[in-house]
Amino acid sequence: MDVLRRRHAGLRSRIVGGDRAAIERQHRLGKLTARERLDLLLDEGTFVETDLYRRHRAAELGMADRRPYTDGVITGSGEIFGRRVFVYAQDFTVFGGALGEAHAAKIHKVMDLALENGAPLIGLNDSGGARIQEGVMALDGYGGIFRRNVRASGVIPQISVIMGPCAGGAAYSPALTDFTFMVRGTAQMYLTGPDVVEAVSGHRVSHAELGGADVHGERTGVATFVHDDEETCLAEVRYLVSLLPSNNLEEAPALAPTGAADDERPRLAEIVPVEPNKPYDMHRVVEELVDGGEFIELHEQWARNVICALGRIDGEVVGVVANQPMVLAGVLDADAAQKAARFVRFCDAFGIPLVTLVDVPGFLPGVEQEHDGIIRHGAKLLYAYCEATVPRVQVILRKAYGGAYIVMDSRSIGCDLSLAWPTNEIAVMGAEGAVNVVFRKQLAAADDPDALRAELIAEYTRQLMHPLFSAERGLVDDVIDPVRTRAAVARGLAMLRRKRGPAPQRKHGNVPL
Repeated sequence: MDVLRRRHAGLRSRIVGGDRAAIERQHRLGKLTARERLDLLLDEGTFVETDLYRRHRAAELGMADRRPYTDGVITGSGEIFGRRVFVYAQDFTVFGGALGEAHAAKIHKVMDLALENGAPLIGLNDSGGARIQEGVMALDGYGGIFRRNVRASGVIPQISVIMGPCAGGAAYSPALTDFTFMVRGTAQMYLTGPDVVEAVSGHRVSHAELGGADVHGERTGVATFVHDDEETCLAEVRYLVSLLPSNNLEEAPALAPTGAADDERPRLAEIVPVEPNKPYDMHRVVEELVDGGEFIELHEQWARNVICALGRIDGEVVGVVANQPMVLAGVLDADAAQKAARFVRFCDAFGIPLVTLVDVPGFLPGVEQEHDGIIRHGAKLLYAYCEATVPRVQVILRKAYGGAYIVMDSRSIGCDLSLAWPTNEIAVMGAEGAVNVVFRKQLAAADDPDALRAELIAEYTRQLMHPLFSAERGLVDDVIDPVRTRAAVARGLAMLRRKRGPAPQRKHGNVPL
Protein backbone atom coordinates (compact mmCIF):
# COMPACT_ATOMS: atom_id res chain seq x y z
CA MET A 1 0.00 0.00 0.00
CA ASP A 2 2.87 2.41 0.69
CA VAL A 3 4.15 1.82 -2.84
CA LEU A 4 0.70 2.35 -4.29
CA ARG A 5 0.19 5.50 -2.22
CA ARG A 6 3.51 6.97 -3.38
CA ARG A 7 2.79 6.08 -6.98
CA HIS A 8 -0.70 7.57 -6.80
CA ALA A 9 0.51 10.71 -5.04
CA GLY A 10 3.22 11.17 -7.64
CA LEU A 11 0.75 10.87 -10.51
CA ARG A 12 -1.68 13.26 -8.87
CA SER A 13 1.10 15.77 -8.23
CA ARG A 14 2.18 15.63 -11.88
CA ILE A 15 -1.38 16.15 -13.10
CA VAL A 16 -2.03 19.08 -10.77
CA GLY A 17 1.41 20.57 -11.45
CA GLY A 18 0.80 20.60 -15.19
CA ASP A 19 3.21 21.16 -18.06
CA ARG A 20 5.67 23.84 -16.94
CA ALA A 21 6.42 25.01 -20.47
CA ALA A 22 2.73 25.34 -21.28
CA ILE A 23 2.12 27.20 -18.03
CA GLU A 24 4.89 29.67 -18.88
CA ARG A 25 3.33 30.24 -22.31
CA GLN A 26 -0.01 30.92 -20.61
CA HIS A 27 1.62 33.49 -18.33
CA ARG A 28 3.36 35.15 -21.28
CA LEU A 29 -0.08 35.64 -22.82
CA GLY A 30 -1.05 37.61 -19.72
CA LYS A 31 -3.34 34.84 -18.45
CA LEU A 32 -3.49 32.83 -15.26
CA THR A 33 -3.79 29.05 -15.38
CA ALA A 34 -7.09 27.33 -14.71
CA ARG A 35 -5.97 26.22 -11.25
CA GLU A 36 -4.68 29.69 -10.36
CA ARG A 37 -8.06 31.10 -11.32
CA LEU A 38 -9.90 28.60 -9.15
CA ASP A 39 -7.63 29.50 -6.21
CA LEU A 40 -8.72 33.15 -6.57
CA LEU A 41 -12.40 32.34 -7.11
CA LEU A 42 -13.03 29.87 -4.30
CA ASP A 43 -12.57 30.02 -0.53
CA GLU A 44 -9.18 28.61 0.41
CA GLY A 45 -9.11 24.85 0.85
CA THR A 46 -12.71 24.25 -0.24
CA PHE A 47 -12.21 22.97 -3.82
CA VAL A 48 -13.14 19.33 -4.39
CA GLU A 49 -12.11 18.20 -7.86
CA THR A 50 -14.02 15.65 -9.93
CA ASP A 51 -12.84 13.61 -12.91
CA LEU A 52 -9.15 14.40 -12.38
CA TYR A 53 -8.12 11.24 -14.24
CA ARG A 54 -10.54 11.58 -17.16
CA ARG A 55 -8.94 11.12 -20.62
CA HIS A 56 -10.33 11.12 -24.13
CA ARG A 57 -10.99 7.95 -26.14
CA ALA A 58 -10.31 9.32 -29.64
CA ALA A 59 -7.84 7.44 -31.86
CA GLU A 60 -8.05 9.36 -35.15
CA LEU A 61 -5.40 11.77 -36.48
CA GLY A 62 -2.77 10.69 -33.95
CA MET A 63 -4.92 11.34 -30.89
CA ALA A 64 -4.22 7.84 -29.49
CA ASP A 65 -0.69 8.96 -28.62
CA ARG A 66 -1.82 12.15 -26.84
CA ARG A 67 -4.07 11.40 -23.87
CA PRO A 68 -3.38 13.89 -21.08
CA TYR A 69 -5.30 13.64 -17.84
CA THR A 70 -8.16 16.14 -17.15
CA ASP A 71 -8.65 16.45 -20.95
CA GLY A 72 -8.32 20.22 -20.82
CA VAL A 73 -10.96 21.14 -18.23
CA ILE A 74 -10.93 21.17 -14.43
CA THR A 75 -14.27 20.49 -12.77
CA GLY A 76 -15.58 20.28 -9.24
CA SER A 77 -17.11 22.20 -6.38
CA GLY A 78 -16.06 24.69 -3.73
CA GLU A 79 -17.37 27.53 -1.62
CA ILE A 80 -17.64 31.30 -1.98
CA PHE A 81 -18.08 33.10 1.34
CA GLY A 82 -19.04 29.73 2.80
CA ARG A 83 -21.73 28.95 0.23
CA ARG A 84 -21.57 25.99 -2.17
CA VAL A 85 -20.92 26.55 -5.89
CA PHE A 86 -20.03 24.23 -8.77
CA VAL A 87 -17.35 25.21 -11.27
CA TYR A 88 -15.53 24.24 -14.41
CA ALA A 89 -12.38 25.92 -15.69
CA GLN A 90 -11.11 25.22 -19.18
CA ASP A 91 -7.34 24.65 -19.22
CA PHE A 92 -5.68 26.30 -22.20
CA THR A 93 -2.39 24.51 -21.41
CA VAL A 94 -3.97 21.18 -22.44
CA PHE A 95 -5.08 20.99 -26.10
CA GLY A 96 -5.65 24.74 -25.99
CA GLY A 97 -8.73 24.04 -23.88
CA ALA A 98 -10.42 22.57 -26.97
CA LEU A 99 -13.64 20.70 -26.27
CA GLY A 100 -13.93 17.02 -27.11
CA GLU A 101 -16.18 14.20 -25.97
CA ALA A 102 -14.53 13.59 -22.56
CA HIS A 103 -14.05 17.30 -21.95
CA ALA A 104 -17.77 17.91 -22.57
CA ALA A 105 -18.78 14.93 -20.44
CA LYS A 106 -16.94 16.43 -17.47
CA ILE A 107 -18.79 19.72 -17.91
CA HIS A 108 -22.11 17.89 -18.32
CA LYS A 109 -21.50 16.04 -15.05
CA VAL A 110 -20.72 19.16 -13.02
CA MET A 111 -23.71 21.00 -14.53
CA ASP A 112 -25.96 18.12 -13.51
CA LEU A 113 -24.50 18.18 -10.00
CA ALA A 114 -25.10 21.93 -9.72
CA LEU A 115 -28.73 21.56 -10.75
CA GLU A 116 -29.36 18.55 -8.50
CA ASN A 117 -27.80 20.30 -5.51
CA GLY A 118 -29.43 23.66 -6.15
CA ALA A 119 -26.15 25.58 -6.26
CA PRO A 120 -24.79 28.29 -8.62
CA LEU A 121 -22.75 27.18 -11.64
CA ILE A 122 -19.66 29.15 -12.70
CA GLY A 123 -17.82 28.42 -15.95
CA LEU A 124 -14.35 29.84 -16.63
CA ASN A 125 -13.99 29.82 -20.41
CA ASP A 126 -10.58 29.73 -22.13
CA SER A 127 -10.81 27.46 -25.13
CA GLY A 128 -9.74 27.26 -28.75
CA GLY A 129 -13.17 25.84 -29.60
CA ALA A 130 -14.26 22.41 -30.77
CA ARG A 131 -11.56 19.72 -30.95
CA ILE A 132 -11.42 19.15 -34.69
CA GLN A 133 -9.78 15.73 -34.34
CA GLU A 134 -12.91 14.41 -32.61
CA GLY A 135 -15.29 15.62 -35.29
CA VAL A 136 -19.00 15.52 -34.61
CA MET A 137 -18.53 14.25 -31.04
CA ALA A 138 -17.25 17.71 -30.10
CA LEU A 139 -20.36 19.31 -31.57
CA ASP A 140 -22.53 16.83 -29.69
CA GLY A 141 -20.75 17.85 -26.51
CA TYR A 142 -21.65 21.51 -27.05
CA GLY A 143 -25.26 20.56 -27.62
CA GLY A 144 -25.34 18.80 -24.26
CA ILE A 145 -24.01 21.94 -22.56
CA PHE A 146 -26.62 24.17 -24.21
CA ARG A 147 -29.46 21.83 -23.25
CA ARG A 148 -28.31 21.88 -19.63
CA ASN A 149 -27.95 25.68 -19.69
CA VAL A 150 -31.59 25.94 -20.68
CA ARG A 151 -32.73 23.32 -18.18
CA ALA A 152 -30.96 25.19 -15.36
CA SER A 153 -32.17 28.63 -16.48
CA GLY A 154 -34.28 30.22 -13.76
CA VAL A 155 -33.48 27.36 -11.37
CA ILE A 156 -29.85 28.10 -10.39
CA PRO A 157 -27.75 31.18 -11.17
CA GLN A 158 -25.37 30.57 -14.06
CA ILE A 159 -22.25 32.70 -14.51
CA SER A 160 -19.83 32.62 -17.45
CA VAL A 161 -16.36 34.15 -17.20
CA ILE A 162 -14.54 34.66 -20.52
CA MET A 163 -10.78 34.75 -19.88
CA GLY A 164 -9.46 33.80 -23.30
CA PRO A 165 -10.91 32.76 -26.67
CA CYS A 166 -14.52 31.59 -26.83
CA ALA A 167 -15.34 31.07 -30.48
CA GLY A 168 -17.90 29.37 -32.67
CA GLY A 169 -20.61 27.32 -31.02
CA ALA A 170 -18.89 27.76 -27.64
CA ALA A 171 -20.14 31.35 -27.54
CA TYR A 172 -23.74 30.24 -27.18
CA SER A 173 -23.29 28.86 -23.66
CA PRO A 174 -22.32 32.26 -22.20
CA ALA A 175 -25.20 33.81 -24.13
CA LEU A 176 -27.59 31.39 -22.40
CA THR A 177 -26.28 32.03 -18.88
CA ASP A 178 -27.44 34.80 -16.54
CA PHE A 179 -24.21 36.81 -16.32
CA THR A 180 -21.13 37.03 -18.54
CA PHE A 181 -17.82 38.50 -17.37
CA MET A 182 -15.03 39.38 -19.82
CA VAL A 183 -11.40 40.42 -19.32
CA ARG A 184 -9.95 43.15 -21.52
CA GLY A 185 -6.98 42.21 -23.66
CA THR A 186 -7.35 38.44 -23.42
CA ALA A 187 -11.05 37.60 -23.85
CA GLN A 188 -12.59 37.26 -27.31
CA MET A 189 -16.00 35.90 -28.20
CA TYR A 190 -17.46 35.52 -31.69
CA LEU A 191 -19.18 32.97 -33.91
CA THR A 192 -16.85 33.37 -36.90
CA GLY A 193 -13.26 34.52 -36.52
CA PRO A 194 -11.39 37.30 -38.34
CA ASP A 195 -10.08 34.96 -41.05
CA VAL A 196 -13.57 33.77 -41.99
CA VAL A 197 -14.93 37.32 -41.90
CA GLU A 198 -12.20 38.48 -44.25
CA ALA A 199 -12.69 35.53 -46.61
CA VAL A 200 -16.44 36.12 -46.83
CA SER A 201 -16.66 39.91 -46.73
CA GLY A 202 -13.17 41.12 -47.56
CA HIS A 203 -13.17 43.14 -44.34
CA ARG A 204 -10.03 42.82 -42.22
CA VAL A 205 -10.67 42.99 -38.50
CA SER A 206 -8.68 42.08 -35.38
CA HIS A 207 -9.85 39.66 -32.71
CA ALA A 208 -10.46 42.54 -30.29
CA GLU A 209 -12.36 44.61 -32.85
CA LEU A 210 -14.54 41.64 -33.77
CA GLY A 211 -15.35 40.22 -30.37
CA GLY A 212 -13.26 41.79 -27.64
CA ALA A 213 -14.48 42.66 -24.16
CA ASP A 214 -15.25 46.30 -24.96
CA VAL A 215 -17.20 45.37 -28.09
CA HIS A 216 -19.48 43.10 -26.08
CA GLY A 217 -19.58 45.45 -23.11
CA GLU A 218 -20.52 48.59 -25.06
CA ARG A 219 -22.10 47.56 -28.39
CA THR A 220 -23.65 44.10 -28.34
CA GLY A 221 -24.65 43.81 -24.68
CA VAL A 222 -23.38 40.21 -24.53
CA ALA A 223 -20.94 41.02 -21.71
CA THR A 224 -22.61 41.91 -18.42
CA PHE A 225 -19.33 42.97 -16.78
CA VAL A 226 -15.94 43.96 -18.23
CA HIS A 227 -12.74 44.11 -16.18
CA ASP A 228 -9.11 45.04 -16.82
CA ASP A 229 -7.52 42.00 -15.20
CA GLU A 230 -8.37 38.49 -14.06
CA GLU A 231 -7.88 39.18 -10.34
CA THR A 232 -10.41 42.04 -10.30
CA CYS A 233 -12.80 40.03 -12.48
CA LEU A 234 -12.82 37.00 -10.17
CA ALA A 235 -13.19 39.20 -7.07
CA GLU A 236 -16.29 40.73 -8.69
CA VAL A 237 -17.67 37.26 -9.45
CA ARG A 238 -17.35 36.48 -5.75
CA TYR A 239 -19.19 39.69 -4.85
CA LEU A 240 -21.99 38.93 -7.31
CA VAL A 241 -22.44 35.42 -5.88
CA SER A 242 -22.75 36.95 -2.40
CA LEU A 243 -25.90 38.78 -3.61
CA LEU A 244 -27.58 35.82 -5.32
CA PRO A 245 -29.74 33.04 -3.92
CA SER A 246 -28.37 29.55 -4.42
CA ASN A 247 -31.48 28.57 -6.38
CA ASN A 248 -35.03 29.66 -7.14
CA LEU A 249 -36.43 28.04 -3.99
CA GLU A 250 -34.16 29.88 -1.58
CA GLU A 251 -34.02 33.54 -0.62
CA ALA A 252 -31.02 35.70 -1.43
CA PRO A 253 -28.54 35.91 1.47
CA ALA A 254 -29.56 38.71 3.82
CA LEU A 255 -27.44 40.76 6.17
CA ALA A 256 -28.44 42.37 9.46
CA PRO A 257 -31.03 45.19 9.14
CA THR A 258 -29.52 48.66 8.86
CA GLY A 259 -32.40 50.72 10.20
CA ALA A 260 -33.39 51.86 6.71
CA ALA A 261 -37.07 52.21 7.68
CA ASP A 262 -36.21 55.30 9.73
CA ASP A 263 -33.35 56.61 7.58
CA GLU A 264 -33.58 60.09 6.08
CA ARG A 265 -31.35 61.16 3.18
CA PRO A 266 -31.31 64.97 2.80
CA ARG A 267 -28.93 64.75 -0.17
CA LEU A 268 -31.69 63.26 -2.32
CA ALA A 269 -33.43 66.65 -2.38
CA GLU A 270 -30.17 68.21 -3.57
CA ILE A 271 -29.21 65.62 -6.20
CA VAL A 272 -32.41 65.80 -8.27
CA PRO A 273 -33.18 69.23 -9.79
CA VAL A 274 -36.76 70.46 -9.64
CA GLU A 275 -36.60 71.53 -13.29
CA PRO A 276 -37.87 68.53 -15.34
CA ASN A 277 -35.38 68.99 -18.19
CA LYS A 278 -32.22 69.43 -16.13
CA PRO A 279 -30.02 66.29 -16.09
CA TYR A 280 -28.49 64.58 -13.05
CA ASP A 281 -26.72 61.30 -12.35
CA MET A 282 -29.19 58.63 -11.22
CA HIS A 283 -26.28 56.60 -9.81
CA ARG A 284 -26.12 59.10 -6.96
CA VAL A 285 -29.79 58.47 -6.18
CA VAL A 286 -29.23 54.71 -6.13
CA GLU A 287 -26.25 55.20 -3.79
CA GLU A 288 -28.50 57.04 -1.34
CA LEU A 289 -31.12 54.27 -1.40
CA VAL A 290 -28.99 51.15 -0.96
CA ASP A 291 -27.12 50.09 2.15
CA GLY A 292 -23.67 51.66 2.40
CA GLY A 293 -24.03 53.11 -1.09
CA GLU A 294 -22.85 49.74 -2.47
CA PHE A 295 -24.32 48.08 -5.54
CA ILE A 296 -23.17 46.15 -8.58
CA GLU A 297 -24.33 47.52 -11.93
CA LEU A 298 -25.04 45.22 -14.87
CA HIS A 299 -24.17 46.25 -18.44
CA GLU A 300 -22.64 49.49 -17.17
CA GLN A 301 -21.46 50.61 -20.63
CA TRP A 302 -24.33 49.26 -22.76
CA ALA A 303 -27.70 51.03 -23.04
CA ARG A 304 -26.55 53.54 -20.43
CA ASN A 305 -29.87 55.41 -20.50
CA VAL A 306 -31.21 52.77 -18.09
CA ILE A 307 -29.50 51.47 -14.96
CA CYS A 308 -29.88 47.87 -13.75
CA ALA A 309 -28.22 47.03 -10.45
CA LEU A 310 -28.22 44.65 -7.50
CA GLY A 311 -27.81 45.97 -3.97
CA ARG A 312 -29.28 45.74 -0.49
CA ILE A 313 -31.91 47.81 1.30
CA ASP A 314 -32.13 47.15 5.05
CA GLY A 315 -30.00 44.05 4.58
CA GLU A 316 -32.24 42.47 1.93
CA VAL A 317 -31.13 42.04 -1.71
CA VAL A 318 -33.10 44.09 -4.26
CA GLY A 319 -32.93 44.69 -7.98
CA VAL A 320 -32.98 48.34 -9.08
CA VAL A 321 -34.15 49.53 -12.50
CA ALA A 322 -33.76 53.26 -13.09
CA ASN A 323 -33.86 55.76 -15.93
CA GLN A 324 -30.62 57.71 -16.35
CA PRO A 325 -31.26 61.38 -17.24
CA MET A 326 -27.54 61.89 -17.97
CA VAL A 327 -27.81 59.74 -21.12
CA LEU A 328 -30.35 60.55 -23.85
CA ALA A 329 -32.36 62.36 -21.16
CA GLY A 330 -33.30 58.94 -19.77
CA VAL A 331 -35.54 57.92 -22.67
CA LEU A 332 -36.23 54.26 -23.37
CA ASP A 333 -34.89 52.87 -26.63
CA ALA A 334 -34.63 49.36 -28.07
CA ASP A 335 -31.40 48.44 -26.26
CA ALA A 336 -32.52 49.88 -22.91
CA ALA A 337 -35.80 47.96 -23.08
CA GLN A 338 -33.99 44.67 -23.77
CA LYS A 339 -31.46 45.30 -21.01
CA ALA A 340 -34.10 46.09 -18.41
CA ALA A 341 -36.42 43.27 -19.51
CA ARG A 342 -33.75 40.60 -19.09
CA PHE A 343 -32.85 41.97 -15.66
CA VAL A 344 -36.48 42.07 -14.51
CA ARG A 345 -36.98 38.47 -15.61
CA PHE A 346 -33.84 37.36 -13.77
CA CYS A 347 -34.94 39.04 -10.54
CA ASP A 348 -38.42 37.57 -10.85
CA ALA A 349 -37.07 34.06 -11.51
CA PHE A 350 -34.98 34.17 -8.34
CA GLY A 351 -37.39 35.95 -6.03
CA ILE A 352 -35.49 39.25 -5.83
CA PRO A 353 -37.77 42.27 -5.17
CA LEU A 354 -37.73 45.09 -7.72
CA VAL A 355 -37.39 48.82 -7.09
CA THR A 356 -38.04 50.98 -10.16
CA LEU A 357 -36.90 54.62 -10.18
CA VAL A 358 -38.78 56.58 -12.84
CA ASP A 359 -37.74 59.79 -14.58
CA VAL A 360 -38.58 59.16 -18.22
CA PRO A 361 -39.70 61.54 -20.98
CA GLY A 362 -40.89 58.70 -23.22
CA PHE A 363 -39.57 56.34 -25.87
CA LEU A 364 -36.81 57.57 -28.19
CA PRO A 365 -38.49 58.88 -31.36
CA GLY A 366 -37.02 58.37 -34.82
CA VAL A 367 -37.16 56.34 -38.02
CA GLU A 368 -34.17 54.24 -37.02
CA GLN A 369 -35.72 53.21 -33.71
CA GLU A 370 -39.04 52.34 -35.34
CA HIS A 371 -37.29 50.28 -38.00
CA ASP A 372 -35.14 48.58 -35.36
CA GLY A 373 -38.31 47.28 -33.75
CA ILE A 374 -38.77 49.55 -30.75
CA ILE A 375 -42.37 48.30 -30.50
CA ARG A 376 -41.25 44.69 -30.20
CA HIS A 377 -38.35 45.46 -27.86
CA GLY A 378 -40.44 47.75 -25.67
CA ALA A 379 -43.00 44.96 -25.43
CA LYS A 380 -40.30 42.73 -23.90
CA LEU A 381 -39.97 45.08 -20.93
CA LEU A 382 -43.74 45.42 -20.67
CA TYR A 383 -44.10 41.64 -20.71
CA ALA A 384 -41.36 41.16 -18.12
CA TYR A 385 -42.97 43.51 -15.62
CA CYS A 386 -46.49 42.22 -16.24
CA GLU A 387 -45.31 38.65 -15.64
CA ALA A 388 -43.26 39.41 -12.51
CA THR A 389 -44.72 38.20 -9.19
CA VAL A 390 -41.98 39.44 -6.83
CA PRO A 391 -42.59 42.50 -4.62
CA ARG A 392 -42.46 45.60 -6.84
CA VAL A 393 -42.03 49.19 -5.65
CA GLN A 394 -42.11 52.13 -8.07
CA VAL A 395 -40.76 55.60 -7.23
CA ILE A 396 -41.56 58.47 -9.62
CA LEU A 397 -39.00 61.20 -9.08
CA ARG A 398 -39.96 63.71 -11.77
CA LYS A 399 -41.50 63.12 -15.17
CA ALA A 400 -43.22 59.97 -16.36
CA TYR A 401 -44.73 60.51 -19.79
CA GLY A 402 -46.71 58.40 -22.21
CA GLY A 403 -46.17 54.72 -22.85
CA ALA A 404 -42.81 54.85 -21.08
CA TYR A 405 -44.63 55.64 -17.81
CA ILE A 406 -46.78 52.53 -18.26
CA VAL A 407 -43.83 50.31 -19.12
CA MET A 408 -41.70 51.45 -16.14
CA ASP A 409 -43.71 49.32 -13.72
CA SER A 410 -46.77 51.51 -13.34
CA ARG A 411 -49.72 50.62 -11.13
CA SER A 412 -51.67 49.60 -14.21
CA ILE A 413 -49.30 46.72 -15.03
CA GLY A 414 -49.07 45.30 -11.52
CA CYS A 415 -46.75 47.42 -9.40
CA ASP A 416 -47.53 46.71 -5.71
CA LEU A 417 -46.61 50.09 -4.29
CA SER A 418 -46.26 53.32 -6.26
CA LEU A 419 -44.58 56.27 -4.55
CA ALA A 420 -44.01 59.72 -6.04
CA TRP A 421 -42.07 62.82 -5.14
CA PRO A 422 -43.86 66.19 -5.04
CA THR A 423 -41.98 66.99 -8.28
CA ASN A 424 -43.77 64.21 -10.17
CA GLU A 425 -45.29 64.92 -13.58
CA ILE A 426 -47.33 61.95 -14.81
CA ALA A 427 -49.08 62.58 -18.10
CA VAL A 428 -49.53 61.50 -21.70
CA MET A 429 -46.80 63.99 -22.60
CA GLY A 430 -45.16 67.16 -21.30
CA ALA A 431 -47.30 70.25 -20.88
CA GLU A 432 -45.76 72.15 -23.78
CA GLY A 433 -46.15 69.25 -26.21
CA ALA A 434 -49.71 68.64 -25.08
CA VAL A 435 -50.68 72.30 -25.55
CA ASN A 436 -49.12 72.39 -29.03
CA VAL A 437 -51.27 69.41 -30.04
CA VAL A 438 -54.56 70.19 -28.29
CA PHE A 439 -54.62 73.91 -28.99
CA ARG A 440 -52.91 73.94 -32.36
CA LYS A 441 -55.64 75.95 -34.14
CA GLN A 442 -56.02 78.50 -31.33
CA LEU A 443 -52.28 79.11 -31.26
CA ALA A 444 -52.12 79.54 -35.02
CA ALA A 445 -54.88 82.16 -34.93
CA ALA A 446 -53.62 84.06 -31.86
CA ASP A 447 -52.19 87.57 -32.10
CA ASP A 448 -49.57 86.64 -29.48
CA PRO A 449 -49.10 82.86 -29.69
CA ASP A 450 -46.23 82.83 -27.18
CA ALA A 451 -48.26 84.50 -24.47
CA LEU A 452 -51.26 82.24 -25.15
CA ARG A 453 -49.02 79.18 -25.13
CA ALA A 454 -47.55 80.12 -21.75
CA GLU A 455 -51.06 80.67 -20.34
CA LEU A 456 -52.31 77.33 -21.70
CA ILE A 457 -49.26 75.46 -20.40
CA ALA A 458 -49.82 76.85 -16.92
CA GLU A 459 -53.50 75.86 -17.05
CA TYR A 460 -52.75 72.37 -18.39
CA THR A 461 -50.19 71.85 -15.63
CA ARG A 462 -52.59 73.10 -12.96
CA GLN A 463 -55.41 70.81 -14.06
CA LEU A 464 -53.69 67.60 -15.21
CA MET A 465 -50.11 67.53 -13.94
CA HIS A 466 -50.23 68.70 -10.34
CA PRO A 467 -48.41 66.43 -7.83
CA LEU A 468 -51.57 64.87 -6.40
CA PHE A 469 -53.41 64.24 -9.67
CA SER A 470 -52.42 60.55 -9.93
CA ALA A 471 -52.66 59.99 -6.17
CA GLU A 472 -56.23 61.26 -6.15
CA ARG A 473 -57.06 58.58 -8.71
CA GLY A 474 -55.27 55.73 -6.93
CA LEU A 475 -52.44 55.38 -9.45
CA VAL A 476 -49.92 56.59 -6.87
CA ASP A 477 -50.17 55.25 -3.32
CA ASP A 478 -48.33 58.07 -1.59
CA VAL A 479 -46.58 61.35 -2.36
CA ILE A 480 -43.46 61.36 -0.23
CA ASP A 481 -40.76 63.79 0.83
CA PRO A 482 -37.61 62.97 -1.21
CA VAL A 483 -35.52 62.73 1.96
CA ARG A 484 -37.81 59.90 3.15
CA THR A 485 -37.43 57.84 -0.02
CA ARG A 486 -35.08 55.19 1.42
CA ALA A 487 -37.31 54.80 4.47
CA ALA A 488 -40.49 54.60 2.39
CA VAL A 489 -39.02 51.98 0.05
CA ALA A 490 -37.70 49.92 2.98
CA ARG A 491 -41.09 50.01 4.70
CA GLY A 492 -42.82 49.06 1.46
CA LEU A 493 -40.51 46.10 0.86
CA ALA A 494 -41.05 44.93 4.45
CA MET A 495 -44.81 45.11 3.91
CA LEU A 496 -44.53 43.02 0.72
CA ARG A 497 -41.96 40.50 1.92
CA ARG A 498 -44.42 37.62 2.17
CA LYS A 499 -46.19 38.40 -1.08
CA ARG A 500 -47.39 35.32 -2.95
CA GLY A 501 -48.69 35.65 -6.48
CA PRO A 502 -49.30 32.33 -8.26
CA ALA A 503 -49.03 32.52 -12.02
CA PRO A 504 -52.00 31.49 -14.17
CA GLN A 505 -52.04 27.83 -15.18
CA ARG A 506 -50.39 27.48 -18.59
CA LYS A 507 -47.34 25.92 -20.18
CA HIS A 508 -45.69 29.29 -20.84
CA GLY A 509 -46.43 32.63 -22.43
CA ASN A 510 -45.08 33.84 -25.76
CA VAL A 511 -42.49 36.52 -25.01
CA PRO A 512 -42.01 38.99 -27.92
CA LEU A 513 -38.40 37.86 -28.42
